[in-house]
Order: sequence, then structure tokens, then C-alpha cells
Amino acid sequence: MRPDAGDQSREWPATLDVDELSRGGWRPHPFRQFLLKVHSRCNLSCDYCYMYTMADQSWRSRPMVMDPQLVTVAAQRIAEHAAEHHLPSLRVVLHGGEPLLAGHDYLAKIVEVVRNEIGESVRLDAVVQTNAVLLGEPALRSFDQLGVKVGVSLDGYPRGNDRNRRFADGRGSYDAVSAGLRQLMRPEFRHLYGGLLCTIDLENDPVETYEALIAFEPPALDFLLPHATWDSPPPGRGPDTSPAPYADWLIPIFDRWYDSKSESTVRLFQQIVNLLLGGSSASESVGLTASTVVVIETDGTIEQTDSLKVVGQGAPATGLNITDHSFDEALLHPGMIARQLGWDALSDTCKACTFGRVCGGGLYSHRYRTGTGFANPSVYCPDLYRLIEHIRSRLVAELRRAVT
Repeated sequence: MRPDAGDQSREWPATLDVDELSRGGWRPHPFRQFLLKVHSRCNLSCDYCYMYTMADQSWRSRPMVMDPQLVTVAAQRIAEHAAEHHLPSLRVVLHGGEPLLAGHDYLAKIVEVVRNEIGESVRLDAVVQTNAVLLGEPALRSFDQLGVKVGVSLDGYPRGNDRNRRFADGRGSYDAVSAGLRQLMRPEFRHLYGGLLCTIDLENDPVETYEALIAFEPPALDFLLPHATWDSPPPGRGPDTSPAPYADWLIPIFDRWYDSKSESTVRLFQQIVNLLLGGSSASESVGLTASTVVVIETDGTIEQTDSLKVVGQGAPATGLNITDHSFDEALLHPGMIARQLGWDALSDTCKACTFGRVCGGGLYSHRYRTGTGFANPSVYCPDLYRLIEHIRSRLVAELRRAVT
């Protein structure tokens, strides 16, 4: 059954009965990824940024840098959570804004504080997600000493990247970012290279974008749909456009990637392939895997996923902070629970869809609509359906060839 993306079957309740859920067998999944907002400002002015251009503007009232005392408290709370749930490993992502504005020495100190608090029995995977403008040899040497991975945001070839990712004075960022990437690609730092993130712009040529990205030899890359809701539809969606313009953009890249067999891992495509073959997803973008990500802002407040900033002012808020509350308390916030319920959180339309368990309703934030909350298919429903349908057809064709 092909879904009707306009479904408004029911609104997600503002509160959830945790006792009732528990009696039904539900248990919270502990957080395994802690996103520390170490700096709340940025040295770029990207016109699609969820931090500064979306409905939630809470960054304006927050301190620029996370105070060292709050870093210690955050590390203690992370260690407490890891011990309570016997976690063998966890991930800390140093994020922003632009985290390197805090200085690479301070970032290294944060990693050291967290590692000291959690102890040697828990493996810490530390990552810096950066625009790479400030990424140079001193920072990389510091990260190398602590085994900190580096993920970089880049939107493809120079003209395509600089359409959206610019400095405040209008200058493009491609040259500065590519210089930082070339440092990261050096043999002595290559093992720190985490991958690339690219936000889709329909005005950019898809295959040219992909080829520009793989020219930097990323171990993995991901394509991100611009954050949007039914109230604020994505760019390029209208009565005179293709019903699935983002699928139209992604499918030529998938075909190029799938036929190559040896190029970089593309996470979105790989997750869909895994799901179609009966596996699970490691991403919130597709599939039904419970979210285990929590955000700690520069002022110590505990928030839900950043993408909720597209929904409205205060949408990611939990009312909790690391000084007064544990992460176990955050696990019982209705928004956190809803993002862990998987199939039970989907709209009736998604449950009736052929690809409901593969798509998983798409990214939770992209389901929002005034009046029905998050109980809707993704605003990208037609795109996800067409993309998954295409990938399935390629897999089926290859399997048929293999058995004949």
C-alpha cells in the first residue's frame, strides 16, 4: 500500500503513562550517545542551519562556551549513567555551533575529563563534528593523542557548497574547509577521519556533488534531508514540482554508489539496504531503532535531538539540567520515550505502508504537524517511499541474477 502523506490520524499525547507502558513490556533504552554543546556560536552563517535559522532560538540566551565546572558535572552524570546501565561503551560528540571555537586544547581537556570519570572499564568513542574552517595540524595532533575522531560538514563542489555554507560576510567556505580536510587526509591523521555530512540542496547537481565528496576519500558520508515539517515544508516542494524531488536527487547517487561497489560507505543507503535485507538501522533517519541520543547544552540543560528546533521555540526542551537531574530522569521524558517506541509511535498510515518498518516514519522531527503533533508520516514521505522502492528493485534484480 502506498501511503497518503496527508494523514492526520491522531495526535501524540502530551504525557505518557510510563507504568502502563512498563506493564506492556516496554523498557527505556539507556543513552549511549551524549552530544555536548561545547560552544553555542559559529564562524559560518549557513542559511539552513537548525541552530540559528529555525523556529527555536534558545541559543541566544545561552553562554557561548560550556563552563569547565559544567563539563565536570556532565562527565560525572555520564559516568553515573554508564555505571547504572553497565554500558561497555559510549560515544561523546563535541558539537556546537562550531566546537573548535572553544579551542582544541579545551576540547582535549573535555575528553580527558569524561574519560577519567567513566574509568577504564567503559570504552569512550569521542568525536568532534566541525565545519573544518579552524581544523589544522595543532588541533589534529591534540586529537591524535586522545584518539578523537573528526567528522566534517561539506556540501560538495565549490559552487554548490558555497551556495549555503558561507561566512557572515558572504564569502564561501569551500576553500577553508577543503584546506582543513587535506590536513585530516594526511597519512599521520587519516585514522582520525570520521566522515562527511552533506545537506541536500536540490539546486546542486547530485552526481557532481557526490563525486566532489568522494574526492576527499571519506571513510563514510551521509546525505541529510533539510530539516522541515508539514507546517514548514522543505525547499523545492510545491504544486508544480516533482512529488518526490529529494528521491529524484538521491537515486542517481545511489545508482552510482551501488554500481561502484568500492567507494565510500553512504550511511543512508547502507541503512536502507540493511533494513530491506532484514537487519536493523543505526540511524534515526530510517528504521525503528530506538533513539539513544541526548543533548547537553552549554548551560547544562538536557535537551532532545537538535532537529526538533525546526518544530518551534522550546520544542527540544525537557525542563531538566545536569546539575539537578540524572540522565535516567531524562529517559522518562515523554519526548524521549516517544523516540524510543519505534513501531508503536507510528501513525496508522505508516503502519499500513509496505515500507513502514524500513522507513520507520522517517526522522521524528520531520513528522510534525500542528494539530496532530508527531503522529504523521514524514513530510518527506513520498521521497522516502520512492527511494526505498528503487533500492528494493535494485536488490531484487541483483538477487535474481545471482540465482539464474
